Amino acid sequence: MKLPVFVASFPLFLTWSSMLFGHEAARTVKFKVHNKCPFPIWPATAPNNGQPVIADGGFSLPASQSKLITAPGSWSGRIWARTGCNFASNRSPACETGDCDGRLACNGLIGTPPVTLVQVALQADKGNPNSYDVSVVDGYNLPVSVLSKPVASNCAISGCLKDLKTRCPEKLQVLNSARKVVACKSACLAFNKDSYCCRNQYGTPDKCKPSEYSKIFKDACPSYYSYAYDSPPPLVNCKADEYLITFCPSGWGGEHASI
Repeated sequence: MKLPVFVASFPLFLTWSSMLFGHEAARTVKFKVHNKCPFPIWPATAPNNGQPVIADGGFSLPASQSKLITAPGSWSGRIWARTGCNFASNRSPACETGDCDGRLACNGLIGTPPVTLVQVALQADKGNPNSYDVSVVDGYNLPVSVLSKPVASNCAISGCLKDLKTRCPEKLQVLNSARKVVACKSACLAFNKDSYCCRNQYGTPDKCKPSEYSKIFKDACPSYYSYAYDSPPPLVNCKADEYLITFCPSGWGGEHASI
C-alpha cells in the first residue's frame, strides 16, 4: 500500500544512518513488548527498505502478557499495535485499527493509518546511540511508552497524559461497527491539505506550523510527534541493547517499569 506522506519521509534520516553503518552487526537489540491494555492487541513490525522482517511481522498478545522480540543491531523500521482483530473470518480488513492487508504476519507491510507508530533506527556501531520516536503524525489508536534497560530518563518516551480517543474531534474520529471511537485521524490524513501535511509551499518548518488539531494531539501526548515539523523534535537518542515498549501504560503515562 502507499505510505502516508510523513511515514514515507521519516526514513530519510534512517537511510542516511544505514549508509554510514550498513554492515550487519553481530550484536542484536531486544524489544520487550508488553500489553497493559484490558484487551488483546496484535503488535506488528514493518522494516525499512533493505531490512529484514522481525517477529514474523506480527503476533497476538493477550492482555497483561509480554513478548520478547529481537532485531539485528542495524535494524530500522516501525512497530505498532492492531486492535479489534479477527483472523479466523474472511473479513477484510481483519482489524479495526492498524490492519495490514488482513494478515496476522504483516510481512513488511505498514499498518493502515490512523495508528500510533514507534519508529526505530538502530546503529550497527555500538558506540553510536540508537534513535527512536513515537509518531501520531498520521493518527492515533493506542498510547505507548518506550523505556531503556537500564532505565534512564533521557531514554524514555512517556505515554499519553489523556485518552486522545475521548478528545478526538468528530471530523477525525474512526468508528467501529458499534459506533465506538477506535482511532483518531491526524488532520493531514483526514483532510489531505498541504498546510496540514507540511508539503509543497508548506514544506519547510518556517511555513508549516502546528494546527488546532495537532495541538489537541500534543496536549494529550506531549512526548510524541504531533505533526511533521514538531519542535523541538521529540526524537530520542539512546545507547542500550534492550527496550521496553508498553501499550496502554499505567495512567496513560510512561511508568518506569522494570524490563
